[in-house]
Amino acid sequence: MNNSNPVATYALRLGDNGLVLAQRLGQWCGHAPELEIDLALTNIALDLLGQARNFLSYAAELNGGDEDTLAFGRDERQFRNLLLVEQPNGNFADTLARQFFIDVWHVALFSRLANSRDAQLAAIAAKGLKEVRYHQRFSRGWLERLGNGTEHSANLMQQAVDNLWRFTGELFQADELEIELIAQGIAVDPRELQAEWQATVHTALLDSGLQIPQEAAFRSGGKQGLHSEHLGPMLAEMQYLQRAYPGQQW
Repeated sequence: MNNSNPVATYALRLGDNGLVLAQRLGQWCGHAPELEIDLALTNIALDLLGQARNFLSYAAELNGGDEDTLAFGRDERQFRNLLLVEQPNGNFADTLARQFFIDVWHVALFSRLANSRDAQLAAIAAKGLKEVRYHQRFSRGWLERLGNGTEHSANLMQQAVDNLWRFTGELFQADELEIELIAQGIAVDPRELQAEWQATVHTALLDSGLQIPQEAAFRSGGKQGLHSEHLGPMLAEMQYLQRAYPGQQW
């Protein structure tokens, strides 16, 4: 895909976030600790997949191609998702910490993107905002339940928060492409999301009896195609059928 159109690249980034996280959550299907959680994670994955399809379809409309080609025809270095969403599921606490961090960010992002001067981006965000607000209620509820639960569950939750904290700084970094679109009233300035995100996350952690990590959030590069070692194997699994039988339709 030719990413010469800045709006298409921006939509691609947002779509990749949803696509990769949906794939991660889908891996829990049939393996979650309770049937209710299994269904909830699957439904959240489907919401994220729907958002991803909308963003990727718009990116394809602007630059040519289609959503399926973008999802299944790109290599690892061509994906533009945040590093946070590609991190492994780990245990249930790891999944919940990852989900809560991105849910709070999504709520802050979509509530602003709904006012974008780009009508299509605004419409996708407005629709998605209802979904990500539910996602945040779910992940925060479990954060508090595990943090205030047994000593073992609290330890697992704290470890998950500590391990994933290094990836949260990337949520608030703006590059030249975004700065250009921010000036046009199209993109959301991620730097303006940080205070709201920190207030919500810090309050939730304290309410859950957890410590706020002191480590600096230092890992970034996903939006430029520089990923962790975890994305490639996940894409190999996700893209296998289309790569093995290209162009097939059901």
